[in-house]
Amino acid sequence: MIVVGAGLAGLVAAAEVADAGKRVILLDQEPEQSLGGQAFWSFGGLFLVDSPEQRRMGIRDSVDLAWQDWLGSAQFDRAEDEWPRRWAEAYVQFAAGEKRAWLRAMGHRLFPVVGWAERGGGPADGHGNSVPRFHITWGTGPGVVEPFVRRVRATDRVQLRFRHRVDELLPGGIVRGTILEPSSVLRGQSSSRTAVGDFELSAQAVIVTSGGIGGDHDLVRKAWPARLGAPPRRMVAGVPAHVDGRMLGITEAAGGRVINPDRMWHYTEGLRNWDPVWPNHGIRILPGPSSLWLDATGRRLPAPCFPGFDTLGTLGHITATGYDHSWFILTQKIIEKEFALSGSEQNPDLTNKSVRQVLQRVKKGAPGPVEAFKQHGADFVVASTLDELVAGMQRLEPDVPLDAAQIRRVVEARDREMANAFTKDAQITAIRGARSYRGDKLIRVATPHRLLDPKAGPLIAVRLNILTRKTLGGLETDLQARVLRADGSPLPGVYAAGEVAGFGGGGMHGYNSLEGTFLGGCLFSGRTAGRAAAAAV
Repeated sequence: MIVVGAGLAGLVAAAEVADAGKRVILLDQEPEQSLGGQAFWSFGGLFLVDSPEQRRMGIRDSVDLAWQDWLGSAQFDRAEDEWPRRWAEAYVQFAAGEKRAWLRAMGHRLFPVVGWAERGGGPADGHGNSVPRFHITWGTGPGVVEPFVRRVRATDRVQLRFRHRVDELLPGGIVRGTILEPSSVLRGQSSSRTAVGDFELSAQAVIVTSGGIGGDHDLVRKAWPARLGAPPRRMVAGVPAHVDGRMLGITEAAGGRVINPDRMWHYTEGLRNWDPVWPNHGIRILPGPSSLWLDATGRRLPAPCFPGFDTLGTLGHITATGYDHSWFILTQKIIEKEFALSGSEQNPDLTNKSVRQVLQRVKKGAPGPVEAFKQHGADFVVASTLDELVAGMQRLEPDVPLDAAQIRRVVEARDREMANAFTKDAQITAIRGARSYRGDKLIRVATPHRLLDPKAGPLIAVRLNILTRKTLGGLETDLQARVLRADGSPLPGVYAAGEVAGFGGGGMHGYNSLEGTFLGGCLFSGRTAGRAAAAAV
């Protein structure tokens, strides 16, 4: 077999093929140092249902509750959602069943505190996680990738061929492409596209695991749906440049069907990386619920556009303002407890599996990577008074007038609500509700306080950029991961897994993600594709 793309889904598929006793060539256009793809850079969050970690934290979860949340978030409403919905149901069962044990048998371990991501904020059957389900890998993204790298390197049935860019997929399992010149760039950096030769390979099956389009902002804008407003003129890149979507078009030209190209997942809390790895490198803030969220002109975002609640709902609201950025206003007390940065390199304690370093998080002061962004990042303003803070915000965005008096009214009105244990402010209610979960109270949500309380200062403003991340649509596949043609029949000998297949079926998330489901989707679909292809040969 041939697997195209050596990210997480490709590694899983290749490992499963090899375990079935079949030979596989794993191709990737990037150099060897980028083995593992986007997953290596991730925070390592995994969606699990009714796990031992949840039960130890007092969380009552179930398949029924998880499926309710998935359907409320996915909002499947198209004829082509038949396979995505079936993939989603199978994935929820996997997340509640053998997923954890399967990973654990390979040495994978989890951080004991379960995070509560994408909380929604609407009705019980609407978008969002009803309970915490975000399980952080001990070792973050590298800890997810490592077992599968180990498996493919431990067998002579897998050949790794880097700098092999696929340009054409032909009937009969023929793959043609270009050999690129060797590259010594660091992981994630842009590599040369200089050709030094051509190749042609043939196999009994081809598994496409090449990722999405998030690294090509022109493609993102072309696919941008009207429901999310106008495509942003300015975005930061949450993925390396090699996430270019080439294999979507190549597989479509070979006869595969792409569905749901307008479904995508981008974040609103992006920072410009002060120490970038790839071009226009952005890092996402994983925020707790306490920061005050303002639009580009200083107006407060409406409920439920709170930090960490409804990603795409908030994205649509921000783009409707006519601007591509928004603002957090917070305090030093909030940043110390509530700011985490997504990515393995931004969480060295978890990535390095250092208990001693993790324990430093409970001490006074922001985590080291967060403090580094506060000091060096282009998107941060720190001030002792609100007037000074607004003036600093205005200097960062001189072409967008800020109404200082309006911002003061919003901040002071919010602060007056802190005088009692009860309130009509929905965000403050959400903050206090979050602290009823002991995981949030312990390490994630600051004690409620006035933003203008001098003891909580200094004040901090953060300019938030839109950050590209995931393609939710993709190649339509059946439950054996076979790529389907427009008439619904399988494209002979061609399979797909991971982001290029919308993580399963051509879009198992529907319109929204519940988080922790991208890595999990790569694991599940890669495993399915590898096993099904091996069984068919």
